[in-house]
Amino acid sequence: MKLPTDLVKMYKEIHGWVGIISGLALFIAFYAGAITMFETPLQRWASPPSRLAPAPSLERTPELVAKVLAAHPEAAKGYELHLQTDSANPARMSWTVRGEGGDHDAGTTHYAALTPDGGLQVESRGPSEVAELIDVLHQQVGLPFAHEVSMPIMGAIALLYMVAIVSGLIVLLPSLVSDLFALRLGRNVKRMWLDMHNVVGLFSLPFHIIMALTAIVFAFHDQFYDAQDAAFGRGERPAVTQSIPVTASPLPPAQIVARLRQQAPGFTPLRLDYHQDPGEPATLRVEGHDARYGHRAPTYGIAGVDPYDGTIIGTDYMPGHQDGWSATVTSFFALHFGNFGGNPIRWSYFLLGIAGAFLFYTGNLLWVESRRKRERKAGAVVQSRSTRILGALTVGVPIGCIAGISVTLAAAKLLGEAARYDAHSAIYYVVFVLAVAWALLRGAARAGIELPLLAAATMLTIPAASLIAGAGWYDGPALLVVDIIAIVAAGALVVMARAARNRAKDGPRDSIWAGKSDAGLAEATSNPC
Repeated sequence: MKLPTDLVKMYKEIHGWVGIISGLALFIAFYAGAITMFETPLQRWASPPSRLAPAPSLERTPELVAKVLAAHPEAAKGYELHLQTDSANPARMSWTVRGEGGDHDAGTTHYAALTPDGGLQVESRGPSEVAELIDVLHQQVGLPFAHEVSMPIMGAIALLYMVAIVSGLIVLLPSLVSDLFALRLGRNVKRMWLDMHNVVGLFSLPFHIIMALTAIVFAFHDQFYDAQDAAFGRGERPAVTQSIPVTASPLPPAQIVARLRQQAPGFTPLRLDYHQDPGEPATLRVEGHDARYGHRAPTYGIAGVDPYDGTIIGTDYMPGHQDGWSATVTSFFALHFGNFGGNPIRWSYFLLGIAGAFLFYTGNLLWVESRRKRERKAGAVVQSRSTRILGALTVGVPIGCIAGISVTLAAAKLLGEAARYDAHSAIYYVVFVLAVAWALLRGAARAGIELPLLAAATMLTIPAASLIAGAGWYDGPALLVVDIIAIVAAGALVVMARAARNRAKDGPRDSIWAGKSDAGLAEATSNPC
């Protein structure tokens, strides 16, 4: 396809500048987002083993509920019944006392079980919040600000991301056929990075379009709904009224589950979430999944159920039972979360997320190298300060993100209940800032060798923490995958460090990736390799 040269050149400039502005933030979003594809297994991996008795059957659960409410009347306000128990949810019943530490304070969750002789057993702990931190890093592109401040910034970055996609596609169109499967390995490192960048970007294009569009929807979600309300009215739904005496007892959980299976055979309930305000009838929200449909939340849909007769009374968030508008809105969430199609889709999204992070990293590398050639043509013999800073950030930000997440994951096992959200956040940002500062201090060439080795070491702290914590932390052999992936990633980072060392040794002497000090660049460029 033939396009005017001036048009391609203009879009190449747009693609480069938009990519360089948003690329580092998008690396954090994609790397953290890839990890959140397995948020539930990660939560189980990070949760300490429980000392509670095994969960009672659903038929004995009313006895457990009665004893908990008698001993802990505050639980009547709201409690959960877990139909599937694991290390993250180790008991049939739980309730949470909210803390006062802000938006990310999950409070203390109390889990209850029945001993073999029928006694009440309660264990209090806060759930591991490391998975929540990683999810927040993904949502807020690594910004350490309040959610209300970070989301509009994330939305602006998503808009730039969409511009980068369109401009990159226009730049690639003239050479699409000849360069589609080209991967030219050799001494021209920039050409190799460009080929890899083009191939990864083109074959993952539908995924990136989905991510960009859905991220924009998420970022400006409230503004979209405000505009809709202003244009069409709020459209309040009629309230579901219940003429149930406050003293009436809800159906036993086993009957609730049986009634759900009759009304929605494909919906698998995972948790019954009860809530009751003083003087009001109880309400019940059932969280579950249906493999045939996408879900509004990352891992589940929600059904509103009458707790007194088991009738489904709310389907706005229930997969397979939504009206057209609710299903359309849910499709945006499902496409972003990848919560349809089971594990094959989750693994595909994980790999595409890692490939996306690689795409933004290589994009920055290409921009820095193009800048070097442009400065040489302009007569510069030493890289400009802005180029050297950008090169250092290209190394420090991605590696700082990788190392920070690795260390705070290991801390989840080593510190146990002491590692709350604020502690995990502090660990991540300390490691992240130190890595960025090191890159700025040492320069891109030296930091490009040193920081990947540091990140490899931090990756190995994850399986090391598992060994220290002991086998009791493993809730099933599938959780070994977390440690195996960490070991493989550590090996990849060592390979990356070796490649950076070879680039510093054999690359052009006037490049910021060369193993020469800035002071020696002027001499080196007089006789470039």
